[in-house]
Amino acid sequence: MHAITPQMQEILDCLFDFHTPPLDTLSPENARNLPSITDAAHAVIGRHLTKRALRFPETVGRVEHILIPGAAGPLLARLYYPDMNMDNLPSLPVLLYFHGGGWVLGTLDTYDSSCRALCNTSQFIVVSVAYRQAPEHPFPAAANDAFAAYRWILENAQSFGGNRDLVAVAGESAGGNLAAVVCLKAKELGIRQPIHQLLIYPVTDVGLGTSSHLEFRDVQPLNEQMMIWFRKHYLPNELDHEDPFASPLRAKDVSGLPSTTIITAEIDPLSSDGDLYAQKLVDAGVMVTKKRFLGVTHEFFGLKALLPESREAVDLAGLELKSSVDRATPSQFSAAV
Repeated sequence: MHAITPQMQEILDCLFDFHTPPLDTLSPENARNLPSITDAAHAVIGRHLTKRALRFPETVGRVEHILIPGAAGPLLARLYYPDMNMDNLPSLPVLLYFHGGGWVLGTLDTYDSSCRALCNTSQFIVVSVAYRQAPEHPFPAAANDAFAAYRWILENAQSFGGNRDLVAVAGESAGGNLAAVVCLKAKELGIRQPIHQLLIYPVTDVGLGTSSHLEFRDVQPLNEQMMIWFRKHYLPNELDHEDPFASPLRAKDVSGLPSTTIITAEIDPLSSDGDLYAQKLVDAGVMVTKKRFLGVTHEFFGLKALLPESREAVDLAGLELKSSVDRATPSQFSAAV
């Protein structure tokens, strides 16, 4: 029996109280207007405003927006800066972040709280990219945009105060899939690897056959029917399911990838995806830190104001990112951009 924590259950109850149609009965256009876990978090915070001071989302030094080149046109990117005086500091490390939403849903706003928390705990400049989404832009559009954004940052980080030699990648859910794909594409093309990859309950195999997919096929806020719906829109060609740039777990060789942090939730169809990918990386000699957080579900990471598990996960992510900067050596920077 897997017990959900009371705090997590309160958020899920608020999400249920929106009384939305099942995702798999909707078109992507209608689904994009459904309430999200962020909306449920705001509802919970509203209940508790008289009991405690909750800051959601948390503040950062400043936020900017720029356009960067994607694989097929400009992409909007949101930049989060730590609260420090940049005038007296050298350039800062950069975390390129990809939001979740099954490659179909999700926006820069939906995952704003995660980016703010990562910016503050890591002291990186966080760059969140609005990549193209399916079904208008099916696979490999999002993957190509993610890699195009990475290459642009390697070449242009200094233009926004970043250090091109200290670039990490991160993502949640489908965004974790894209972060992993960036590293695989860099390996294939002989491009410099990120100094770290932070994968938060990532999709690593779109085959949907792992043990957690079976065990948690009916849970909220992510279940098997939703995953099938996402896959249908992002990967309409079933032959693409085997492509490692869609399913990183199916990559033949993952040696030489950067140090990796994998964070998973216990009550989540994707928990096995993270476990299996972590083992694959370890078997290939990659340094991996992995932690599964008990009693919480998919999307818990961005709920730092409400969940102690989220606070612990964010702190772990920040510590691992800082450690990757300490480990970075000039030899890492010799590869082609």
